[in-house]
Amino acid sequence: MSKNNSKAFELLQKMSKSFFLPISILPFAGIFLGIGASFTNPANIKSLGLETILADGTFLNILLKIFTGVGEVVFGNLPLFFAIAVAIGLARQSKEVAAMSSAVSYLVMNITVNKLLVNSGKILADGSVRPDIPLGSITSVLGIQSLQIGVFGGIIVGMVVAYLHNRYYKIELPSALSFFGGTKFIPIISIVFGVFLGMFFYIFWPFIQIGISKLGNIVINSGYLGTFIFGATERGLIPFGLHHAFYLPIWTTELGGSMEVAGKVVSGAQSIYFAQLQDPATTKFSINAVRFLVGKYPFMMGGLPGAALAMYHCVPKENRKKVKGLYLGAGLTTFLTGITEPIEFTFLFLSPLLFVIHVICAGFSFLACHVLNIAVGTTFSDGLIDFTMFGLLQGVQKTNWPYLVLLMLVYFVIYYAMFKYLIIKWDVKVPGRDNEETKLYTKADYLAKNADNKEDLISELIIKGLGGRNNILDLDNCATRLRVSVVDGSLADENILKATGASGVLKRNTAIQVIYGPRVSIVKSNLDDYMSTHLEDIEISDKDFKEIKNERELPKERQVKCDLVVPVNGKLLCINKCSDEGFSKKMLGDGCVLIPKDGNVYSPVNGEITIISDTKHAISIYTETGEELLVHMGLDTVNMNGEPFDIFVNVGDKVEKGQKIAHIDLDKIKEKGYSTEIIFSYPELDDETYFVDVKEGEVQVGDKDKITINKK
Repeated sequence: MSKNNSKAFELLQKMSKSFFLPISILPFAGIFLGIGASFTNPANIKSLGLETILADGTFLNILLKIFTGVGEVVFGNLPLFFAIAVAIGLARQSKEVAAMSSAVSYLVMNITVNKLLVNSGKILADGSVRPDIPLGSITSVLGIQSLQIGVFGGIIVGMVVAYLHNRYYKIELPSALSFFGGTKFIPIISIVFGVFLGMFFYIFWPFIQIGISKLGNIVINSGYLGTFIFGATERGLIPFGLHHAFYLPIWTTELGGSMEVAGKVVSGAQSIYFAQLQDPATTKFSINAVRFLVGKYPFMMGGLPGAALAMYHCVPKENRKKVKGLYLGAGLTTFLTGITEPIEFTFLFLSPLLFVIHVICAGFSFLACHVLNIAVGTTFSDGLIDFTMFGLLQGVQKTNWPYLVLLMLVYFVIYYAMFKYLIIKWDVKVPGRDNEETKLYTKADYLAKNADNKEDLISELIIKGLGGRNNILDLDNCATRLRVSVVDGSLADENILKATGASGVLKRNTAIQVIYGPRVSIVKSNLDDYMSTHLEDIEISDKDFKEIKNERELPKERQVKCDLVVPVNGKLLCINKCSDEGFSKKMLGDGCVLIPKDGNVYSPVNGEITIISDTKHAISIYTETGEELLVHMGLDTVNMNGEPFDIFVNVGDKVEKGQKIAHIDLDKIKEKGYSTEIIFSYPELDDETYFVDVKEGEVQVGDKDKITINKK
């Protein structure tokens, strides 16, 4: 996969994960809406003979109307919820700031659109819409008349705010404006961009809307083939965590079609369904919309419980008692709630071909529901609860639900027979069958099995060593260390972190520094890639842990002796007198400290420049004797973003002893209250065999025999 494709995939994964937060409230909102709409519908009340207790004005009628309102307010404000959720999901730190900023930006965007619509005469003085404006193109958003941008608008606002947040949440403004720096700057710039987004949507959205509408027509007119492709694709994306990103636009935008319901144009398959659910005039739910919703019921309530029973019957009789509860629980879970992960990821883990067959069956499940005109809606769970609410309670005429029950039974038989045959034929080691493990597998297990390389396992160990994903607030690095902000510093495990190759760990309450030396940038890049592509924890076996630990502890061959020339005018000290604990305890290797009299820094060795930090405060030199020498200029100067440093070399340059490599503005560092100490250290020096001999005192550039590496 190319770098660009990898970045796009990472973004899609993050987006899909962020979508899950607002999606997860839909089942509960759907239950409220389903109960309220069903039992306030006059036709339903009459058919059930409940006029006495459910008539207008009765306590139950009022309560049920509240239920309907609860559902309506959730589904009616999904764009705002998605704006907030996307910002939270994509923000690296201070997610609460990103959430508030996104909400403000979304409102500003809509009010900007509103003022432009009013100014152009598309919205008249009395609040009505000009007659020539297409029906449904202008709607009310939180009391603001704006364009019908829908969930797309919320997602775009969330993405823009997240980008601004990640770029500027550490910004330093001039002293006169310093109060508005850092995270306080994010809502301000989000308001500004909210205005720009409003202008953008006002100008371009009508054209975008036409394109989406035409694409939606293609989707709607795709017929049975399109339904099959939708169902198979949705299931096939489960292992990648991209299924939410796939179905959401079809459920909530014009890609899923548009329809006038109760005098209002509604777009998106699920939006159409819920609008019809609330409309007393609805006699049959739209098949064109519901075909993108109903198809999971047969394999979730019928097929996968059948597969669970097949797996159980493939277990030797003497082992069945141990796994009975396991398979019963998994089957009931998918039947009742539509939560399928335990069974689906067991397929993936043990036999990916079984999962491929399952994906194909899912496509045919959607197709069969479409052919039979089954119109049972869903929130997203597709279990017994949804089936009862949106099938049984809505009646046969609206839904054709008896056909769905028939399909469930057919899928139960097919999955049972097919999976039992294939498990035996392919000798699939399902839990309890000729293996020691008696558990179903999760997505995390699948990811662990398919980890690309040792670096993935090391990244997972680092996460565990930092207390887990939920404990990590922010992750950054300087030239030598991971700098991590955590929720609870006590959860950090120094032993685990050292097993990953860290030479030391410094903990200051919720601030943790993990010292890796010059290779820290590689560690950080691997960790960023891993956290972006593996969104769940994976388990690491004791065997893998020991292998990684032993690999990191292999002794390294070193040169016996190396002489350095003094690289700075000033005072030379042993490294244990450094003000920084990481250096003073030799976590970054043995070396020396210089208190500079001027800002000129020279190379103490012959070698090659291998690393120059982005913030210019650190340079790494690969010496002619085969050592990596770190030149660290000032303490905490990483926070100055390179401002006080002039660098006179580039990565790959050859340098000689006494060659000028940098100049430091010492006054600027002192103004910030930082130390001007310059540290020269050997991060990978074998300190059991070698040591840096330092003759302390005042020194001049070029002095010899003041700093040497000797064998103990």
